Amino acid sequence: MLMTRKLKYDTPRLHMGGVDIVLSNDIKLLRIVIDGKTHIQHPRNIMWWQGIVVCTYIALVMSNEMWRIINIDQGPVKGYRATEGHFVFHGIPYATAPTGPNKFKPPLPPPTWDEPFAAVQRFVLCPQMIRNNNTNNVIFHYQEDCLITNIYVPDTAESNLPVVVDIHGGAFQFGHGQMRTPLNLLKTGKIIFVNFNYRLGPHGFLCLGTKDIPGNAGMKDQIALLRWVQRNIASFGGNPNDVTISGCSAGGSAVDLIMISKLAKGLFHKISAGSGSSTASFSVQVDPIANAKMIAKKLNFIDTDDLGALENFYKNLPLEKLLSVDFLNEANSATVFAPCIERNIGQEMFLDDYPSNILLHGEYPRVPLLIGITKMEGMYRLTNFESWKTMMNSNFSMFLPEDLIFETDNEKEFITEKIKRFYFGDEPVSEKNVLKYVDYFTDVMFAYGVAKAVKLHVEAGHKQVYLFEYAYADENDEYIMHTTKRGATHCAQRDALMDSSDEHQLSDAYKQMKTLMRELWLNFFTTGKPVPEVSSYPAWPPVGRNRTPYMFLDREMMLKSHFLQDRAFFWDEIYEKYYKSPKAPY
Repeated sequence: MLMTRKLKYDTPRLHMGGVDIVLSNDIKLLRIVIDGKTHIQHPRNIMWWQGIVVCTYIALVMSNEMWRIINIDQGPVKGYRATEGHFVFHGIPYATAPTGPNKFKPPLPPPTWDEPFAAVQRFVLCPQMIRNNNTNNVIFHYQEDCLITNIYVPDTAESNLPVVVDIHGGAFQFGHGQMRTPLNLLKTGKIIFVNFNYRLGPHGFLCLGTKDIPGNAGMKDQIALLRWVQRNIASFGGNPNDVTISGCSAGGSAVDLIMISKLAKGLFHKISAGSGSSTASFSVQVDPIANAKMIAKKLNFIDTDDLGALENFYKNLPLEKLLSVDFLNEANSATVFAPCIERNIGQEMFLDDYPSNILLHGEYPRVPLLIGITKMEGMYRLTNFESWKTMMNSNFSMFLPEDLIFETDNEKEFITEKIKRFYFGDEPVSEKNVLKYVDYFTDVMFAYGVAKAVKLHVEAGHKQVYLFEYAYADENDEYIMHTTKRGATHCAQRDALMDSSDEHQLSDAYKQMKTLMRELWLNFFTTGKPVPEVSSYPAWPPVGRNRTPYMFLDREMMLKSHFLQDRAFFWDEIYEKYYKSPKAPY
């Protein structure tokens, strides 16, 4: 971490930004300290020194405009003005990640300091499976103590601004806080934006239900961040009583889980969940002990039935070894290391019951909720099509969601055939029906989870749920393989909301779509409604029974009824009879 250090000399000095300039008493030695590194200079003559003083004075004036120092509960932090005009504070540690044998425990308090912390380090990443360390000439910094946050503050005299806390996606396995930038939202001057890192994969979601590996370390990181926001965001000009948590994919599941967690009570006031939900099949581990045993065996550990031995194995296993196992791309759409239901061992628990049951009993705060999907989420699985189509024809049951269970093999075979026929009729999975393949994975991975959550919210009396389906496909998008169709892929709505590196090169239609999405979401962030009462947009009322109405977002906004239509009702029937509820470690 970078931190400025002030020199303790009783001599003339100037301090600006990350720079200290100290002149020795006899004007023969000049010490220049830049972000803690000392550079010794010898002035040649007094004119040279006068030039330095003049340049320093100019720089000092500019520094007052280019840097901003904020006092938080850990000490002063110094952020800088970005070229776009807002102020940004990068890499502030909001908690400390325990390391070594303690690496799976909940986060520890963050460090403190006396001198201004230079909040300038970008692209810090938590340990994860590394596929590419250099993207667009950006060098990522992987480190075990990775719990940092980035604060984006508009250049405005306004204070008490609404706060948006963004939780990145990546299947709970990949990613970092700076995956998407909010510059266009910041230009409005109406919000403060926060993103951050949390522990990922087995580092964040190994769940044994033991003292040293209780589970949900990554979700407890997120709680620590929200607590940090409550303590500190007012210093940046934000309102701690007006916090929206937002995310897409695993980020969408995370914010939906946070809403129903007792640990998060009072830490948020609005929820925006895209392409993910607490009830999605990938959002919660069905059997965390079975997952832990499976990965341990892949790492050649045999004694998996001894829980103490299993715990000791993971505690002493280097992270790089643990992260070397590729456990992604499961045919049943499961996420091996995801949040879990925790066993009560006398510690804080993020999740003490399975989400459907919490929603069913209404034991959560009913804050405004903006939730939805894209029309073709299943495009996410097109990279597997050539290999999976044959497997689906020979053994379709491999692709059933993990959270279904059957009493007999005959019953499983019957339901498998029923599901396959619903999507593909009597035809084999092939190039001719690739759009049905997209529909299938749209539903089992993302869409039905949202549909199920919305149904339970409404039945629990939640009257502030705003449901959407994003369908915009741009003229510059590639066709779906084996078709002449384009579609809105997984988290396309988030791409429309956030910045694009080539924004000036986008089609006029897509620019208009991005403008629409930003206005709707900004309305929600600031008012709790995507379309307030006084608006030129079509009215967008909360969803009610039968998942009606919902907003269809394309080149035009259109209010529709019966979200997912017969596909939602089909899966309602399946899950009512065959749902396998997640369980805590035993």
